[in-house]
Amino acid sequence: MNLANLTTSEILEGIYANNVAIVSKAITIVESTKPQHRLIANAIISGCISKKQDSIRIGITGVPGAGKSTFIEQFGGLITSTGKKVAVLTIDPSSRRTKGSILGDKTRMQELVKNPNAYIRPSASGSSLGGVTRKTRESIVILEAAGYDCILIETIGVGQSETAVHDMVDFFLLLKIAGAGDELQGIKRGIIEMADAIVITKADGDNIQRAKLAKMEFTRALHMFPPKENGRSPEVLTCSAIELKGLHEIWELIVTYCNTMKASGHFLNNRRRQNENWLIQYLEQELLSEFYRHPKTMELLPQLKNEVINGNSSPFLAAEKLLKALKSH
Repeated sequence: MNLANLTTSEILEGIYANNVAIVSKAITIVESTKPQHRLIANAIISGCISKKQDSIRIGITGVPGAGKSTFIEQFGGLITSTGKKVAVLTIDPSSRRTKGSILGDKTRMQELVKNPNAYIRPSASGSSLGGVTRKTRESIVILEAAGYDCILIETIGVGQSETAVHDMVDFFLLLKIAGAGDELQGIKRGIIEMADAIVITKADGDNIQRAKLAKMEFTRALHMFPPKENGRSPEVLTCSAIELKGLHEIWELIVTYCNTMKASGHFLNNRRRQNENWLIQYLEQELLSEFYRHPKTMELLPQLKNEVINGNSSPFLAAEKLLKALKSH
């Protein structure tokens, strides 16, 4: 099959049939910034929205060293053992200087990548806010149309990536490591308000006692926070991905949580709010792109940049000058 010559209809049929090569091609098209791919990408997403099935979307974040890749590999394997299909979207940090990215997640998840019921897609974060690719939501829609029951989205764990991922998932998991000296320091209001569960990883060997202590400290500290909008407070668990301990309890917690949220109507309301945010964010991105592509911007911006750099104008005056020129154009 020549993937380069597929029609949009053939791409959609391939997605519905979960042809992995075609699913990957479709995600590549929606991630593309080439103008000729935009119409095809829009047609793909429209076709997938009408076919996408119910899924659980899980965001996973954590500090470097928390063992995100090991956790995701073993956790994904556990979920597939229940008869479900799992897709993993991992966001690799891009170099701001070279725009390069390691994209090494497939090498770090060697067992899961061989699992016929799992799909791993590493993507470079590019210049997107917080390391979440601009097209992650579109990728989710494609994967749901391809029949994946559970979508795991890993953030690079820095800056505002957690906020961006939280806005597109049903359950947000925060991984922490005991003994790193940041147990209570890591209790930051923003991340706790987003987290639905905190998991202390690497609870094995000499680290078991430290993990238990960290769990107690986090549980005690969480009492200082009011319940979330859905009436729940984050739960704290421990696990060892290497020894496969605690993973089943985490999965059971997520399933129970989602079932409870569906029964209360919060699950659907959350999805609707996310769809609204998706629209607003897309409009903002497109307006920004249109602004920079505008002939007047391209004409005046280099000159105004030089004025600001050389101290001949303030950023505010330069911006006002450009906006006035655009309004009068």
